Amino acid sequence: DVLAYMDFPREHWAQIASTNPLERVNREIKRRSDVIGIFPNDEAIVRLVGALMLETNDEWTVARRYMSLETLARVTDTPTVRLPAVAS
Repeated sequence: DVLAYMDFPREHWAQIASTNPLERVNREIKRRSDVIGIFPNDEAIVRLVGALMLETNDEWTVARRYMSLETLARVTDTPTVRLPAVAS
């Protein structure tokens, strides 16, 4: 399990081993939830975190690809890798 990352292309190893993206997302959730202070219910928290996850997904998919489509194509069964639909 510790060496599972080695099944991926060498170009992905640094991204897989790094926790920087996760830390960035957690920091953004904390920043935005501190502004609100007290949530009225659990659904409000889920909406905020869900919206942040969609925003992060859109950013990684469109603006700055975390892993290139070419290298991702090498680890999939499908030779053509396409971007998923961007959430609106």
